[in-house]
Amino acid sequence: MSTTQKAWEIENAVKLVDPHRDALYSYDPDEQKAIQADRPWRKDPHHFKNVRISAVALLKMVMHARSGGSLEVMGLMQGKISGDTFIVADAFRLPVEGTETRVNASDEANEYVIQYLQSCRENGRADNAVGWYHSHPGYGCWLSGIDVATQMAQQYQDPFLAVVIDPDRTISTGKVEVGAFRTYPKDYKPPGGQEDDDYQTIPLAKIEDFGAHASQYYSLEISHYKSTLDAHLLELLWNKYWVSTLSQSPLFTNREYSSKQMLDLSQKIRNAEKSIQSSSRGGHMGGRGSRDSHMEKVVKDSNKIAGEEITGLMAGEIKAKLFEGVGAAVRSETAA
Repeated sequence: MSTTQKAWEIENAVKLVDPHRDALYSYDPDEQKAIQADRPWRKDPHHFKNVRISAVALLKMVMHARSGGSLEVMGLMQGKISGDTFIVADAFRLPVEGTETRVNASDEANEYVIQYLQSCRENGRADNAVGWYHSHPGYGCWLSGIDVATQMAQQYQDPFLAVVIDPDRTISTGKVEVGAFRTYPKDYKPPGGQEDDDYQTIPLAKIEDFGAHASQYYSLEISHYKSTLDAHLLELLWNKYWVSTLSQSPLFTNREYSSKQMLDLSQKIRNAEKSIQSSSRGGHMGGRGSRDSHMEKVVKDSNKIAGEEITGLMAGEIKAKLFEGVGAAVRSETAA
């Protein structure tokens, strides 16, 4: 296994989570029918707590999300249910039209899903569709109002999972930016005081939508695994793409995203400055906590951007030190 592949697996915590790793791929129809009959998620809206995604399924989703550029893309995930865990074994893309803010499945996409799953069963793969995934290019992993409505519409085939991938942030950090979510039933009110500990940088244009629907869903813990087949496929992929992976720089590949981040940060700083000046003129001491909160978020956003830029610069410097003069040395040896 190459050093680059090992680094990718370590960074994304791709590990052996089952002593019999191929056992996660085995599908027992009787077991799944029994789970469907019992439906424990109907009794407890928080029943599902974990998601295990195979390395190849993760890679396929990321590559699909990246191919969409600034447009959202959509696909389905196949797998099974085990206790309080979704096990995602594979994923496939859907022929849907997306925009920079939304993606909707058409009748053509629904027909494609039926044909694809039927073809899988005819070829001995009985895995059910356990969820859908889509991309959020550059604005983090969460569910918008449209996403919440789409997820709730899938309750007729519950249990169903929603996964969001940010391809731009994945390129910038070198780690897959992914989130997994479940929506609450319509009449369910989650207990208060539940907050996500992981801070996310949300663009100003998306903040209102982000906060408006945050109480309608919850996130699940994600882990990754690989089977013997996954290991073989990953090795083949790395053997094919290691040159392009080594030659690319996130600073150049993702420069449009970096520019948008800097522009968004400057707008947040201006808004925070106006808020401070306004409260100072009004003499409202009670607004200090709000001002500090605004400034804390601006500092976190700026630190995040600076960290990503430093990582990209360090990667470029290391590559330059490693490969500088390699071509000249080869030419001199040939000439001698």
